[in-house]
Amino acid sequence: MKNLIQQNLQELQETFGHEDFEEGLSSEEAARRLAQEGPNRLESKRIPKWQLFLRQFHNMIIYILMIAAFLTLLMGHYGDAAIIALVIIINAFIGYYQEANASDALEQIKNLLTPIATVYRDGTRCDIPAEDLVTGDVVFLEAGDQVPADLRLVAVDNLRIEEASLTGEADSVEKSTAPLFGDPPLAERTNLAFASTSVTNGSGLGVVSATAANTEIGKISTEVANVTQRRSPLMQQIDNLGKGVSYVVLAAAILLFILGLLGGTYAVSALSLAVVTMIVGSIPEGLPATTSVILAMGVSDMAKTKHTIVKSLPAVETLGSVDVIATDKTGTLTKNEMTVTDVYLADTCYQVTGNGYAPEGELRREKTDDTPHHDAQLALFVEAAYEANDTELSYENGVWQINGEPTDGSFLTLYYKLIPFPQRPKNQELDFLPFDSEYRFMAKLVRTTEGQTRLFMKGSPDKLLPLATASNPDFATAAWEQRITQLSTQGKRVVAVGYRDLPTEITAITPELLRQGINFLGVAGIIDPPREEVVSALKEMRRAGVAVKMITGDHPLTAQTIAEKLGLAPRIQVITGPQWDTLGKQEKVSAAATHQVFARTTPKNKLEIIEALQADAKVTAMTGDGVNDAPALKRADIGVAMGIKGTDVAKDSADMILADDNFATMAAAIREGRRIYDNIKKSILFLLPTSFAEGLIIAFTILMQKEMPLAATQLLWINMVSAITIQFAFIFEPAEAGIMNRPPKKTGTALMDRHDIIQMAYVSVLLAVIGLTAYEWLLGRGVDTTTASTMLVNIIVMSKICYLFNIRTKDFAFSKAFFSNKMAFVIIGIMLLLQLLLTYLPLMQQAFHTTDMSLLEWGIALLAGLLTLAVTELDKLVRSRIKGAVELSR
Repeated sequence: MKNLIQQNLQELQETFGHEDFEEGLSSEEAARRLAQEGPNRLESKRIPKWQLFLRQFHNMIIYILMIAAFLTLLMGHYGDAAIIALVIIINAFIGYYQEANASDALEQIKNLLTPIATVYRDGTRCDIPAEDLVTGDVVFLEAGDQVPADLRLVAVDNLRIEEASLTGEADSVEKSTAPLFGDPPLAERTNLAFASTSVTNGSGLGVVSATAANTEIGKISTEVANVTQRRSPLMQQIDNLGKGVSYVVLAAAILLFILGLLGGTYAVSALSLAVVTMIVGSIPEGLPATTSVILAMGVSDMAKTKHTIVKSLPAVETLGSVDVIATDKTGTLTKNEMTVTDVYLADTCYQVTGNGYAPEGELRREKTDDTPHHDAQLALFVEAAYEANDTELSYENGVWQINGEPTDGSFLTLYYKLIPFPQRPKNQELDFLPFDSEYRFMAKLVRTTEGQTRLFMKGSPDKLLPLATASNPDFATAAWEQRITQLSTQGKRVVAVGYRDLPTEITAITPELLRQGINFLGVAGIIDPPREEVVSALKEMRRAGVAVKMITGDHPLTAQTIAEKLGLAPRIQVITGPQWDTLGKQEKVSAAATHQVFARTTPKNKLEIIEALQADAKVTAMTGDGVNDAPALKRADIGVAMGIKGTDVAKDSADMILADDNFATMAAAIREGRRIYDNIKKSILFLLPTSFAEGLIIAFTILMQKEMPLAATQLLWINMVSAITIQFAFIFEPAEAGIMNRPPKKTGTALMDRHDIIQMAYVSVLLAVIGLTAYEWLLGRGVDTTTASTMLVNIIVMSKICYLFNIRTKDFAFSKAFFSNKMAFVIIGIMLLLQLLLTYLPLMQQAFHTTDMSLLEWGIALLAGLLTLAVTELDKLVRSRIKGAVELSR
């Protein structure tokens, strides 16, 4: 491709074997090349559905659940085994649905290639299926067409192509046939047309230079297919936790079995049942179900209140661990709505307020009072810019939008900031000259209401300044060039405006007429304005320790200016795509960390930037809306697509969609992700010690060579009913204060810190000791074993309820946070009702070996729970005092 863009038309004829481009290929030659190259069709290798489903079971927590189901099945508890199996199947289907959805991205890319192409074959222009295109085919393009393959252009007539989905450029690109030298980035290859892009103006001829997977869109398809996604931080941590729990429980079971045999008290069958009961009690069956429910509820809440659609459940908690957000500029950080911000006339400068296409704002004189100001020169300027224009501004369904070029649309908005919408100039159009890449301006000849013939012109300053000099030799070119440079260094696009009064007999725009020159009115500075809400969102993200990287196809100066206006970072470092390409692997890792703006990037650059950030152990989010963003969206730990302006390919490659296209929503999503992560961690820290306590009760009993105090069914009741029911309280737990004032959790760190492990150990032992002590005390008073075991079940449940209030918040249990989660009390009420049914309902008594309890026994159960809460709250108080003393010593 690099060689093709450097060739002139004669060299291209030799390369592709054409004597006359409009002759095209012969049918025989086209058929030969099609057999050799294959069809112009993107293929995707999809993983079979059954493989997707089966690999959902490759998870340590699922293995633990399978063991639990198998053991309960062996014990004859078919209902409990069915419940556990149901949890396994639900988890598998959730994971399968997520992966099946993500694989649809490749299918969407396949659909981007247009089905019909207009080509020259055997000297005749005809329509053929786009699949039959081969390299060397000559394709005819006109406004409204979708480019069917990558083309080297050989003839253009005012040809403009919209390439935003590939390059990120908002405006259509002017195309030419002139050779290009060096290796320009994709956005600057003006003599090429790319597959899947759209022709907006003019017509042209192009020779097919690449088809199918060799096209730029095909390369993206290949990258998407080859990209592998990392497991989310929480899933990695839960996997590691699951392995640890399973190893500890199995090792303890083997050790207890050996010690039980050596003690000689139990028969092998009774000892086996006791060990199986301990394993069932120790395995946290409710963990995957609870985790999935907390994530699912978070997904639902984000869709309703945060304008965020999350396609993958683990993506919710990944948000809470994000270190870096790599984001597109156009339409994400900015409005993708060009806006005139400055107007320079001969002796006056105006600042224009308001953003976007809504005609809301005023023109204020620079260095004067803040009152709106109009004058005749300004009125003529905005009229000229309005007339030399072929874009339409409309107001539909409460939204201001344009049909045409964004730059031209900005001048329509400027006009209506002075003139009420929808009033138009009452001039009669005589002739119109559309914008062309050769002369880079547009002009309209009109007859005014006064009968005056007037030419209006708008375009590139370097084209209009010479015309102004032709009309007036004393024209102050140097002064205007200084103003233009000033606006350009601010990253603004500069457009010049002029006019000329003509004799009434002139009715057409001719080259001779244009050479006579114009009266220069002034210039406008135009910028794609930053979204106002993004500035505050970026401040919040910086407080939260989340860095933001801007990746864009824009000019580096424009990108840097926008980054500075947004406050992207205290100091902005810029690197371009071509500069990035010269770096080695380790240099790219360093550059990704130290630079905030990446300009003139290619889709490959975006993917490499994400990979470099991940190589630096960063949890990375990527936002984007175009086809070119798809590989990076899929590779990122969490891909975020725009819901309104995003392409289907981007949406299908992403894990999350911003329904309002608002980057500021990311701050709210990160806050929610952190809340969900915290609540999942709290649920795990709650579940594990209470599950281990049940196992320890059995273990201590075996070591003391006594009769089992709990049946396996009672343990399953506690795990599958009480644990899951109480744990659902964490779904509704609000975010703790200061959640966005702390840095993200470092990649690779364990789910639990040293204190978490210590607390888990002593709470497990505390619950087991309290429970067994109360059990033995009751037996010593002559109470039967059924009553004692019923009380023991309720002691564990009451301890769980009280321990819940300790785990819910880092503050003290009875602080302001006590009533912050009203649903916790509802769920506790449900749990207590279930315990009453378990204790007093005859059917439940028969199934779970329980019996009625006296007030004394209920009092002991409640006292045991309060004792657990008191000990854990004392631990919290001691830690708080130690932390305060350490901070004071600093």
